[in-house]
Amino acid sequence: MFEKYFFITLLFFVGIVKSYMRVDYPYEVRLASLKVENQNVKMAYMDIAPSVPTGKTVVLLHGKNFNGYYWKDVISALTNKGYRVIVPDQIGWGKSDKPNVHYSFHLLAANTKALLDLLKIDKVTVLGHSMGGMLAARFSLLYPKMVEKLVLENPIGLEDYKTFVPYQPLEELVVKEKNATYDSYKKYQQSYYPIWKPEYEQYVAAQAEALTDPEFPQTAMANALTYEMIYEQPIVYELKDIAVPTLLIIGQADRTVVGKDLLTVEQKMNHGNYPALGKMANQQIKGSQLVELDGIGHIPHIQDLEQFKNALFKFL
Repeated sequence: MFEKYFFITLLFFVGIVKSYMRVDYPYEVRLASLKVENQNVKMAYMDIAPSVPTGKTVVLLHGKNFNGYYWKDVISALTNKGYRVIVPDQIGWGKSDKPNVHYSFHLLAANTKALLDLLKIDKVTVLGHSMGGMLAARFSLLYPKMVEKLVLENPIGLEDYKTFVPYQPLEELVVKEKNATYDSYKKYQQSYYPIWKPEYEQYVAAQAEALTDPEFPQTAMANALTYEMIYEQPIVYELKDIAVPTLLIIGQADRTVVGKDLLTVEQKMNHGNYPALGKMANQQIKGSQLVELDGIGHIPHIQDLEQFKNALFKFL
C-alpha cells in the first residue's frame, strides 16, 4: 500500500516538475522592434560581447524545436575566443512575438538582417542548426556580402520533403500543434540522440514553456505555419549557388526527416540519411568543407560540444 501511494505521489511530483520547470536564458534578452506585414512585432535576441574582442561577429540561428537558450555553451565558447555573438529568437519562437503572418525563410532572413542593421553590424559568420541551417543558407544567398563564413550544423532541408511526405492541410497541423504535451515534445527530442541523457531534459523544458503560456494558441499557429514553410520552401536546389566559405558539421547518426511520422517503414529507411546527405551538400556547395562526426545525432553542439568546437574553430 505504501509503495503504491509513493508511486502515485512520485508521478504527481514529476507532473508538477514538468509543468513548472523553467529555464533562464544565459544572457540578457533584448527586444528589437520590427514591422512585419503591417504588424508591429518584437524580436528577442541576445548580444554578447567578449572580454577581449577580435572584431568578428557570429550569428547563431536556432532550429524549429528550439530557441536561443540551447546555444548557451556555444556562446561562451565563442566569446572566450573573442567573438561577439548575436543570438536571435526568430519571430514565431522563444521570447519573440508570434504573429499570424506568411512565414518564409526570406522573411526570417530579412528580419535577421534588420536586427544586424540596427546593431550596426555589416559582416558576420552565420551558424545555423537544423531549420536554422535552411535559414542560414537563405541568408547567405540573399546577403552574400554580409557573410564572411557559413556553418551548417545538421541542417534540415537537404531533401525536398514535399516530394515524399504526404501533404497536411493547415487546419490539421494546427490541431496537432494544439494537442502537443511535454511528453510529445520529449519523445520527438529523444529522436535527436542515439542515447538519451538526463542533461538533455532542459531543452525539452525550454520548448515546453510555451504550453503554460496563455498565448499558446498563437504559438501553435506559428508552429503550424513554420512547418508549412519548411515543407513548401526547399533550399536543396540552391545549395550550388552558395558562394561563401562553408563548413558542414554532420552528425552521422542523424536520421531526421520533417514529417517522418507520416512515412512508411520503407520510406523511413530511404530518407534522412545524413551521411549521404552531408556528402551531397558538400559536393553541391563549391569549396565547402565537410566534418563527419561518428556516433553523433542531430545536435552535435549538445551531444559532443568538444568535437563540435574543434571543427568550428579549425574552420574559423
